[in-house]
Amino acid sequence: MTPRRRWAVLATVSAGLLLISVDMTVLYTALPTLTSDLGADASAKLWIINAYPLVMAGLLLGAGTLGDRVGHRRMYLIGLLVFGGASLLAAFAPDPAVLIAARALLAVGAAAMMPATLSLIRTTFDDERERGIAIGVWGSVAVCGAALGPIVGGLLLEFFWWGSVFLINVPVVVAALAATLLIAPRSSGRGDKPWDPVASLLVMVGLVGLVYAVKEVTQPTRSLPVVALALLVSALGFWLFVRRQNRREHPLIDFALLRDRRIMTGVIAAGLAMFATAGVQLVLTQRLQLVLGLSPLEAGLIVAAFALGSLPAGILGGALLHRWGVRPLMSGGMAVGAIGVALLLLLTPAGHGWLLPGLVLVGVGEGAAMVAASVAIISNAPAHRAGMAASVEEVSYELGSLTGVAVLGSVLTSLYTATVRLPDGAPEQAADSLDEAVAEAAALPPAQGTALLDAATTAFDRGYQLALGITAAALVAGAVHAGLKLRGAPATARAFSGETYSTRQRFSGSAGGGTEESRSR
Repeated sequence: MTPRRRWAVLATVSAGLLLISVDMTVLYTALPTLTSDLGADASAKLWIINAYPLVMAGLLLGAGTLGDRVGHRRMYLIGLLVFGGASLLAAFAPDPAVLIAARALLAVGAAAMMPATLSLIRTTFDDERERGIAIGVWGSVAVCGAALGPIVGGLLLEFFWWGSVFLINVPVVVAALAATLLIAPRSSGRGDKPWDPVASLLVMVGLVGLVYAVKEVTQPTRSLPVVALALLVSALGFWLFVRRQNRREHPLIDFALLRDRRIMTGVIAAGLAMFATAGVQLVLTQRLQLVLGLSPLEAGLIVAAFALGSLPAGILGGALLHRWGVRPLMSGGMAVGAIGVALLLLLTPAGHGWLLPGLVLVGVGEGAAMVAASVAIISNAPAHRAGMAASVEEVSYELGSLTGVAVLGSVLTSLYTATVRLPDGAPEQAADSLDEAVAEAAALPPAQGTALLDAATTAFDRGYQLALGITAAALVAGAVHAGLKLRGAPATARAFSGETYSTRQRFSGSAGGGTEESRSR
C-alpha cells in the first residue's frame, strides 16, 4: 500500500472515530435545552447521557471479535450505516424514551465501528514509527472529539433545534461510507472464529446493574435493598461472563492479554483519562450554563480549550513514543491532568475566563496519557489478537466515560439535593435539581427568585467542587500506578510475536480455556 493511501485510510477511520467521540459529549451543552423541550426528569437525563457509553461498552468486546471473523472493513461499513440511521431517529425523537432508545442504537453502530478503526490502523501501518504517529492521531481525534462535542452542540443550538446535534452526523456518515468503499483495505476475516452474543449481554447486565446502583446510592432517598439488588445483579452478570469466557475455546476476551503489565496499565490509564475527560466536561458545562448563565455556544467554546492542549500533545506524543517510551507520557500525562483539574478547582471563583489555563493543562495531560495507553495496549498484543486488543482498549474508554458521568454526575446531583436550603415560599421541586430551581426562579417575584438562585447555586457548587476533587485524586492515583507498574519496561513499545505470547501463556496458564494450540492460532 502506498504512503498516500495509508494516510487516507487513517483519515477515513478518523472521521468515524470523530463521530463516535463527539456524540459522547455533544449533549452536555444541549442537555438544559433538551430537558426543557422533552420534559425529561433527572433520571431520564442520566439515562439519555449514559445509554450511549453503557450499550457501547457492553457490545465492544463482541464487536471486536466479530470484526476478526467477518473483516474489520465490513464491520466499519455496517457500523456507519447503523450510526446514520440512529442519528435520524434521535434527531426527531418526540419524547425521552425514544431518545434513550435512539442513543442505544447509536451505540450499536459505534460499537461496530470503533474496534475496526484501530484494527485497520494496526493492519495498515507496518512501520513502528508510522504506526506510533497514526495511533497518536487516532488518540488525539478521540480526545478532541470528546472535547469538541460541547462546542458543536452549543454552535448548533445557536441556530437550530436540539435535534440538529444528531442530524449533523448524517453527511459525515455518507462521506465516510464512500471513502471506505474506495480506499480501505479488504479483509475476508476468519470465518472459523465464533461469535458469542450471550457474553455481550452478560457484560451489559453487569454494567446496567452497576450504573443503577451508583444512581440509587447517590439519591437522598436511597433504598439500600434496591442498591444491594442492583449490585447483586451486576456481580452475577460479570461472574457469569468471566465463567463463560474461561470455558470457551474462542472467548471474547483472552484474559492472558491482561496479564501483560504494559497492556493492563494501559487499560487502567485509558479508563482514568476518559473518566476525567467526560466527568470534567459534564460538570463544567452544566455550571457554565446554569450558574453563570452562559449560552450553550459560550460554554462550548470555553470547554473546547481542552482540545487546544490535547490535540498537539497527542500528535507530538505519538511521534516521540519511539524515543521516550510509554512510561513518562502515561504517568506524566495523568500527573499534568491532575494539576489542570486542581487549577480548575482553585480558579473557579476568579471567573470563567480563568478556567482556560486549567482546561488546556487537562487536555495536554489526557492527550499524552491516552496516546501512550493506546500504544501500550495495541503494540504489546500479537497481530492475531488485534481486534480483541482494540476492543479491550475501547471498552476501557467507554467504561471510563460511563463511570465519570455516572459517578460525578450523581455526586453533583446528590450533594445538591442533600445540602440545598430553599428560602421560604420556594417551590419544593426546586430541591430536585439546579435545572428545576432555575426554571422555578423565573416564575417568582425578583427578590424571591434571586434568593432561590443563590441557595441553589451555592448547593450546586458544593457538588461541583467535590466532583473535581474526586477527579484530581483519581488522576494522581493513576499517575503513581503507571509509574510503578511500567518501571523497567522497555523504552519502546514493540509488538511481541505470537510465539512469545503463547510461551507466556504456557507459564501463566490459559485464562480463556481451550488448548494452547487453539489459543495461538
